[in-house]
Amino acid sequence: MAPLRFSANLSWLFPELPGLPARLRAAGSSGFEAVEVAWPYAEPPEALARAAREAGLRLALINTPPGDQEKGEMGLGAVPGRQAAFREGLEQAVRYAKALGCPRIHLMAGRVPQGADRIAVKAEMEIVFLENLRHAAGVLAEEDLVGLLEPINTRITDPQYFLDTPQQAAAILQKVGRPNLQLQMDIFHWQIMDGNLTGNIQEFLPIVGHVQVAQVPGRGEPSSPGELNFPYLFQLLEDEGYKGFVGCEYQPRGEGWPWGRELWRGDRGCFLLVG
Repeated sequence: MAPLRFSANLSWLFPELPGLPARLRAAGSSGFEAVEVAWPYAEPPEALARAAREAGLRLALINTPPGDQEKGEMGLGAVPGRQAAFREGLEQAVRYAKALGCPRIHLMAGRVPQGADRIAVKAEMEIVFLENLRHAAGVLAEEDLVGLLEPINTRITDPQYFLDTPQQAAAILQKVGRPNLQLQMDIFHWQIMDGNLTGNIQEFLPIVGHVQVAQVPGRGEPSSPGELNFPYLFQLLEDEGYKGFVGCEYQPRGEGWPWGRELWRGDRGCFLLVG
């Protein structure tokens, strides 16, 4: 039974540091072996790759570009009329993934268009998403990359996001039917939308390619007060044979990696202080 491995999400951790190279150095100094970044596109990929190598880190995950955030976009995969922009963003993400040695790309579904009724546009958005995912699967397969679908909760975080439950994401993956497309499990979102974490982890883990964690409801680190029992959940992931990275995607209390550098030790029920 392999112990869990943790990656630092540099879009969330070390917020006191101004850029990705500095955050990469901080993550390496804090004992991480891997990092993930939502959108690395403000930095040249070669510079990021060099900074990651110097910090002794591997890249575990990046996202496709969000689109036009000034217009409220947060991903384009399922957005009608934005197919060309999604494919352009996918090409950019693949270039970065290759340069960074990053094996996974989160294919962001995007939001229900402003003013539209979710139920009325659901079928159209799913058709667009399926078409884009089939295209993406082919592009990613040529580069030996994996695409991930992440449900984001619509109760607290993003009420307009199209993909919001593991059941919806798994059904779409089944319709696409491509082995290099998998599920991204953010335990924060799954708890808020559906609960039943034990059952959902056991059911969907065979198609999960990446895991992320944060406490509920405050989205703090796993050791912060909240409703989730992370020693139990981490042990469950180990017992079920999860071998990927667990992304630390939470709002740290204070600066950087402030909570004693706690990591799961994996021997039934405790965290380990490594710093």
